[in-house]
Amino acid sequence: MPTVTVQIPTADGHADAVAAFPDNGERHPGVLMYTDIFGVRPVLREMARELADHGYYVLVPNLYYRHGPAPVVELPEHISKEVRPALFAQLLPLAQAHTTECVLRDADAYLEFLTTRPEVGAGPVAVVGYCMGAVLAMRTAAAHPGQVAAFAGFHPSPLVTDAPDSPHLLVPELAAQIHLGLAETDMSPEAIGELNQAMDAAGLTYTTEVYPGALHGFTMSDTDVFDPAALRRHWDRLLPLLGRTLAGG
Repeated sequence: MPTVTVQIPTADGHADAVAAFPDNGERHPGVLMYTDIFGVRPVLREMARELADHGYYVLVPNLYYRHGPAPVVELPEHISKEVRPALFAQLLPLAQAHTTECVLRDADAYLEFLTTRPEVGAGPVAVVGYCMGAVLAMRTAAAHPGQVAAFAGFHPSPLVTDAPDSPHLLVPELAAQIHLGLAETDMSPEAIGELNQAMDAAGLTYTTEVYPGALHGFTMSDTDVFDPAALRRHWDRLLPLLGRTLAGG
């Protein structure tokens, strides 16, 4: 299962990214995978390879490419609760600088790159995101409804806020089928209800599920909050979604 580093031309330079795909000479549906705040690292490479093994071309961009190639900050093999404060002190300014305008410019470039790969077949793509990446995935899906047939977000950053560009306000722009896999503390019941009501009003096909006992970040095996059962549930929800929506998946 090849995993290669590629360079994606963007409006602001070049973004380095990891691409994983079956090396069988065939074309496969494309999946754009957005990372959590810690960015591209071995666990994300492994998740990309695992997804690619099911017949997808998976692209994982370095969200912080404007500040340098991944990893932009030095990451330990295991991101324990003891080291998290120091890492967040370095990464939060980078995440905050990644404005909605940056997200949308980058999404244009990422999808242009993904859909023109010789290993990627014609047809729609999927976007998948973890933590802050779920917000980026939702913005991408809303900005490109004709291209994005599936959107999945896991342990997302807040999707319902008071901000004028709150992600939930984008729901009417979505055309994708959706799965949201939440940790128990990710969103209040009221926020979940508001989001579900908006998706119902938009006529979307979706599932919003709170994973029992899961903590925020549950998919990431290099952290203290990793939950193997919740990660299996994540694959059990993600793979059927992609299989239903992406031709040849």
